[in-house]
Amino acid sequence: MEFSLSQHALDQMSRRGISEEVVKKVIDFPDQRISEENYTIYQKIEESDQGKYLIRVFVNIFKVPPLVITVYRTSKITKYHENKI
Repeated sequence: MEFSLSQHALDQMSRRGISEEVVKKVIDFPDQRISEENYTIYQKIEESDQGKYLIRVFVNIFKVPPLVITVYRTSKITKYHENKI
């Protein structure tokens, strides 16, 4: 999917060490998609040397192209992932 990145998303990606390539991978191949009233959350579990993490990408799908609002990585997979892995 083609998308644009908000300044906030770019700032958070830089601060958290999340590349645009990772964001694209999560949006294109999510493990889950959660629809909220004004945005969709794309989620994907990733493994690194430090363990498993859930990458969450919040996208305003009503913008053209869709606008990534924010991005973050969390180790609290069971809190957010519907399958409670």
